[in-house]
Amino acid sequence: MSCGKDKATVKVIGGKYKPNGHFHTIEANTPIYNESDVLMGVTNPRSLTHIHAYGGESIFFESLSKGKLLGTKCENPDCEANGSIFIPFRIHCPDCLAKNTVVDMTEVANKGAKVYTFMTTERTGAFNTLEKPIRFVNVEFEGVPTILMGYLSVGEPRMGMKVVPIFQTKNPTFTILDLSWVPEGTNESQLPEGFTFG
Repeated sequence: MSCGKDKATVKVIGGKYKPNGHFHTIEANTPIYNESDVLMGVTNPRSLTHIHAYGGESIFFESLSKGKLLGTKCENPDCEANGSIFIPFRIHCPDCLAKNTVVDMTEVANKGAKVYTFMTTERTGAFNTLEKPIRFVNVEFEGVPTILMGYLSVGEPRMGMKVVPIFQTKNPTFTILDLSWVPEGTNESQLPEGFTFG
């Protein structure tokens, strides 16, 4: 039974996080018995709310909810990586540490994304809300030196297979799970519930 405390919420006021409510809730213990009905211990149920701040990456996660895939580009003329586009989104260039410029990569992803490599797994880790088996794909884009990890929502992956992004725009989670991939030519009726093409 829950302690009935106020659910944790967070607002930003004056550029600062203002938490409200309870971020750690303790529930009633329950006994643990073995097969001979001997008490072996108790459970200690807890509910923990974690604040995960996106900072400069907020624009990336919000854009997914609007059907857009953003990357960033180094525009430092003194950097060897000048002109390089990075997906996943990087606030700063990894070579010169200058602040990158945000670029919309949705059209590039729609025209030239393909599976670089993949793996299928029943063990999900942080992706435990996805239906198993999960088909993880590493997606490469023409002219982009980095590779983006994601998951395939329709079909079976193959190396070199052309894919297009889909976005959870109806009930977004504002996490990387709002971006998925499907084989090029997939019909809109085959998309998971809540997902649309960009």
